[in-house]
Amino acid sequence: MRSFYTASGHAPRLNPAYVKVEEVKVCSLASGSNGNIYYVEYEDTAIAVDMGISFRRLKSRALTRHIDLRKIKAVFISHEHSDHVYGVPALCRHTGAVAYVTRRTYDAMKSKYRPDQNSLHFFEIGTPETIGPFTIHSFHKPHDVEDPCSFRIEVAGVNIGVFTDIGDCCQGLEDNLKMCHLAFLESNYDREKLDTGRYPEHLKQRIISGYGHLSNIQSAEIVRRLNPPHLHTLFLSHISQENNTPSLAIRAFEDMRDKYEIRVMSRNEASDVWAVTTERARCLPNAIEIPKRLDRVPLPIPNSTL
Repeated sequence: MRSFYTASGHAPRLNPAYVKVEEVKVCSLASGSNGNIYYVEYEDTAIAVDMGISFRRLKSRALTRHIDLRKIKAVFISHEHSDHVYGVPALCRHTGAVAYVTRRTYDAMKSKYRPDQNSLHFFEIGTPETIGPFTIHSFHKPHDVEDPCSFRIEVAGVNIGVFTDIGDCCQGLEDNLKMCHLAFLESNYDREKLDTGRYPEHLKQRIISGYGHLSNIQSAEIVRRLNPPHLHTLFLSHISQENNTPSLAIRAFEDMRDKYEIRVMSRNEASDVWAVTTERARCLPNAIEIPKRLDRVPLPIPNSTL
C-alpha cells in the first residue's frame, strides 16, 4: 500500500487550491428601531437573531441577496420589543423555523407576536443550544425589558456576535466579544445629536441610562479597551435615524479602521452578504435587482402566500 507520508515521515504539504476553507455567510436583513433581523448561514442551515419586520419585507430583502429563507431552522429572540419580534409568527409559519425564547420574554410578549406552541422552544440564558452545526451561546445584558440577552453564534470554527440593545458594557459582552471573528455591535447614537435633538427628556434619559443603548463613543471604547484577539470585522448596528448618522458612527472608530473591516448596517435595506472565515470577511456580489411587483415573483418558500 502506498504511504501517505513522505520518506522523511512527514505528511506532504497540501496544495492550498485543494484545501477547503470553511466560510460562514452573514447578512443584516434589518437593523434599527424600525426592525431587526440578523442572518447567519452555513451550508444548508441558517440561524436568525430576532425578526422585527414583516415577512413580506423580509422576503423582498432576501430575494435581493439570494438568501433562501427555507434554510432558517431557528430564530433566537433577544427581548420582547416589537422591533425584534414583530414578524416572528409569520417567519415560523412560512419557513418552519422554531422560535427560541426565554419563558419570561415569552410571557412579556404581546400575544400577536407569540409563535404557535408547535414552533416554540424555551431556552435558559447561559445554556448553549445546538441546531445542526451551530452552537448558540447567550448571555444576560442590561436593557429595560423583562429578560434581555444577546447571542454569540459558533459554527465551523467561526464566531459571530449579535450585540445590540445594550445599555452598558457588561461581563457577558466582554467575554463573548473577545471570542468573535465578526460582530454586529450596537452603535446607536451620537451623544451631541441626542442632547440637542427633539426627543423628549424622558426618552433621552432612557437611551443614555445603563439600560438603554450604546453610543458611538461607548462602543468604540469597548473595542479599543478589549482589543479582541480574533476580531477582524465590525458591523455597526442599530443606528438611530434621529440621533446618529453613518459617518458619525464610523468617525468614532476612525483610529481602528486599519485594524478592522468596519461597515454600517442600514435601517432600510439588507446589507451585503459577507463570507466569513477565522481570518477575514469578504463581500459577496449583490444578487439581483428587486422587481416592482414582488408578489408576482415565485419564491421557493413553503406556504408563501401572505
